[in-house]
Amino acid sequence: MEEKFAISIYVCNKPGVLVRLAQTFARRGYNVDSLVVSPAHDANFSRITVVVQGEPSTYDQILRQLNKLIDVVHATSHQTTDVVDREMALFKVRVDPSQRAEIFQIVEVFRAKTVDITDHSLVIETTGDSLKIDALENLLGPMGLLEMVRSGKLIMKRGLEET
Repeated sequence: MEEKFAISIYVCNKPGVLVRLAQTFARRGYNVDSLVVSPAHDANFSRITVVVQGEPSTYDQILRQLNKLIDVVHATSHQTTDVVDREMALFKVRVDPSQRAEIFQIVEVFRAKTVDITDHSLVIETTGDSLKIDALENLLGPMGLLEMVRSGKLIMKRGLEET
């Protein structure tokens, strides 16, 4: 039975690091669901957040292999209880003028924002956890969802301990 796992990886900011990380997941048959790379507060390092899907039996082995890679400072697995996690999503919805009020109500309930409006479409922006974004997608789908783009999961450890 495959499961989803969130891993944050602190790496040296050098060319080729991402390729070596991706190969580690591919060799073990893990599929990458989302990948976010951003600079760390020190320009010599980057933070990578990966959500992967695969077999739990090989998960610890992947973490050990990631931590052995030369440019990896540390790779850490996270439970949902010890981190704050967020995603951002943009939704493009086909909308008739008669539907706008209903869609605006949904946007308000989800604390989302309308960031673009034309005669026949809206672009809606939201941030939150994966479940919130999934729920908004499910509501907008039957109303004329044309397109969706998600950022991938961002993770930060709670408290004083570094992510």
